[in-house]
Amino acid sequence: MDEEIIGPGVRLPDMAPDEVWVVGAVVLDADGRAFVQFRGPGRRLFPSTWDVVGGHVEDGETVVRALRREIAEETGWALRRVVHDLGTSAWDAGDGIVRHSADFVVEVDGDLSRPVLEWDKHPRFAWVGVDDLPLLMENRAPDDTAVHDVVARALRRRPG
Repeated sequence: MDEEIIGPGVRLPDMAPDEVWVVGAVVLDADGRAFVQFRGPGRRLFPSTWDVVGGHVEDGETVVRALRREIAEETGWALRRVVHDLGTSAWDAGDGIVRHSADFVVEVDGDLSRPVLEWDKHPRFAWVGVDDLPLLMENRAPDDTAVHDVVARALRRRPG
């Protein structure tokens, strides 16, 4: 079932059972802008910063199932297709836990003008293009460019 929605050339990571994995989904609109949401000030990790849709891969989940769940939970949209992989990375948020991230450009079904956010976790959202990328550095340290860089890669992968 997962294989049916994976675009040609998309590489999914091999996840070792002892690793902590996070998925990120970049949704592009018809104008080629990327959807981002602002993390609320009460969030444990990266409060008051911009982020893409995503979260932890739960025990027993595949990457695609985690993408499907996170997209539905955070936006109300439904994953239609995984279009491009944007690479993987490993990072520590300062809590001693090494997380492995896998980011993707995805297509979704649903009204892109009306995401159903988890308002307590993400009080606002934006659609950003190349000229808007500096917004993603709001409240981030100058060397914390991960979200900025993922969105920039997604915008370069835009069809057309």
